[in-house]
Amino acid sequence: ERGLIPDDVTIQVLTQAREHIIRKTFEAVRGAKNVIVHMYNSTSVAQREQVFGKSKEEIKKIAVDGALLLRRLAEASGADYRFEYSPESFTGTEPEYALEVVNAVLGVWQPTAARKAIVNLPATVENAMPHVYAQQVEFVHKNMKFRENVVLSLHPHNDRGTGVAAAEFGLLAGADRVE
Repeated sequence: ERGLIPDDVTIQVLTQAREHIIRKTFEAVRGAKNVIVHMYNSTSVAQREQVFGKSKEEIKKIAVDGALLLRRLAEASGADYRFEYSPESFTGTEPEYALEVVNAVLGVWQPTAARKAIVNLPATVENAMPHVYAQQVEFVHKNMKFRENVVLSLHPHNDRGTGVAAAEFGLLAGADRVE
């Protein structure tokens, strides 16, 4: 509102894939020129079964519905927002299923060379050793749709004291950056 964000600065906001939170997020960034809206929802086995009590299809629908809402709100605002998606608790998610959800979200966003999407693979709870995380990253890197138009990003944690190793291995496995 007060024009304090310089034109050459990009701000990034993080929102759960929940309609009321996404709408509040868009209200918060109104007027900003360079914005990355980073949406996430948990895809892990433990959270699907123990926290949400939802099937794989229901969890994927949460991600797709959120992606659709982001796209609609961005189009309605007239702003040129960029989008990022994270399958939260990626290392606790079956790689094939994480890829399925990521590809469904990318199918909604249809990233292009001029407007790349970001896919972030978080080790939300570092329950995989660095070499296992790297194998999971490599699987997504090699099988993700729109790969040439996606910035593949890592978000390693350090619960096991191996966050740096996970980041290095993940970059070697095909990721483009570390958050």
